[in-house]
Amino acid sequence: MSDLPILGAALDHANLPAHRDWLLEGQRDLELQSFVEPEVLDGDWSDLAAETVKLLDGHTGRRGIHGPFWGFGIASYDPEVRKIVTRRLGQALDVCAAVKGTHVVIHSPFSTWGYNHRGLYPRDPARLVEAARDTLAPVLARAADMGVTFVMENIEDIDPTDRATLCEALGWQALALSVDTGHAHYAHGSTGGPPVDFHIRAAGTRLGHVHLQDADGYADRHWQIGHGTIRWHAVFRAIAETGATPRLILELRDKAGVIPSARYLADLGLAR
Repeated sequence: MSDLPILGAALDHANLPAHRDWLLEGQRDLELQSFVEPEVLDGDWSDLAAETVKLLDGHTGRRGIHGPFWGFGIASYDPEVRKIVTRRLGQALDVCAAVKGTHVVIHSPFSTWGYNHRGLYPRDPARLVEAARDTLAPVLARAADMGVTFVMENIEDIDPTDRATLCEALGWQALALSVDTGHAHYAHGSTGGPPVDFHIRAAGTRLGHVHLQDADGYADRHWQIGHGTIRWHAVFRAIAETGATPRLILELRDKAGVIPSARYLADLGLAR
C-alpha cells in the first residue's frame, strides 16, 4: 500500500453523486459545503442532512463541514455580534452531528489592516484573544464533547504564526490549524506574506486540515491544481515534514476539476 497521502474534496450537495464512487473508492475525506448560508442554517436543513447521509452510505472517510462565515469574524469587539457568531457556530455543530461529521472549518480573525497597524494600538492583541475566547468557549466545549474539531484556516493572514499563537492562548481545546493554499499564495503575492510551504511548516503537528486550490498570487482563485503558480512539491514536502495527518481537501470553484486535480497530484507522485 502506498504511503502517499490520500486526497479528499469539498463538495456541495449537487456534486456529491458525481463524486460518490471516487470518494468511496479511496474512502476519501469529505467536506460538505451546503450549510454555510444563513438562510440554510435558519431554515429546516434536516432533509438535506438526511439525504446527504443516505447518499454517503458506505463512506468511512473523515467527514466534516465548512462552517458559516459570511458577514462576521470570530473576534468581534462588539459583544452583541459575538453572541450571533456563537449561535451560528452552534448551528454548525448541530449540522455536523446530523451528517456524522468530525470537523468544522472556521475563518481566521487576522487581517491585513491589523498586521500593518501592529504596535499602534497596544491593546489590540489582548482584545482579539479575549474576544475570540468569548465567542468560541461555548462551542469549543461542546465540540470536545462531540468529538468534533474546529479547524481555523488562514484568510488574510500574513504572519503564518498568528493563528497558532491565538489557538495556544485559547488552550487548543477542540481546535486545530488549517492552511488554505490559495489564501497563503494570495498573501505571498499581494500582501507580503511568505510562500505557502512556510504556512504549512508554521502549523507543525497542529496541522489538521488543508484546503488545496491553485491560484496566481493575486486573488482567491480556487483553480484546478496545475492551473496556477503554487509550488506543489514544496507544499507536500512541508506537509510531510510536520508529521501531521491533515485532511487534504481539494476546494475548487469548478467541481469538474476535482478528479483531474487529484490525477495531476498523483502523476507528480505527491498524493493519491
